[in-house]
Amino acid sequence: MATTARDLVIGYAHDLGAARTAMRAAVPGLDRLADLLGLVRSHRISRRGEAGSYAYVVHGAGCRLTGPDGTDIDVDFTADGTEIFDLWRLGCYGRSLPEPLDPTAEELRSAVESLGPLLTEVRPGWFTTTTADIDIDIGTGTTA
Repeated sequence: MATTARDLVIGYAHDLGAARTAMRAAVPGLDRLADLLGLVRSHRISRRGEAGSYAYVVHGAGCRLTGPDGTDIDVDFTADGTEIFDLWRLGCYGRSLPEPLDPTAEELRSAVESLGPLLTEVRPGWFTTTTADIDIDIGTGTTA
């Protein structure tokens, strides 16, 4: 359960990894989440649907994944397919949690900065996890 902005950021990274794993298992031809864009553009899958236990909506340069508990994980992709997110997406994630958390932008920025070794700022205000399948221990903020 996320009780601080730092917990929320760690939870987002963890839930993004879980969604990535579930989507790979459910969608033939999906190696990376960014591949959803190509599958939609080639009409191999619809822009919105369900895959495994997740609902998805592909939008612009990214997608929103809704988990079985109703939690929304919105992610965009760079031109090379890197998964990126910003403070707004983290806030949306927090508000969609079963026990919502709505930290300020300053609290989220501080949380992201405190997780420097685990997150990389790829362009101003946009972040990615340092590994594709990061598994973060929510209690310590370290990779497992």
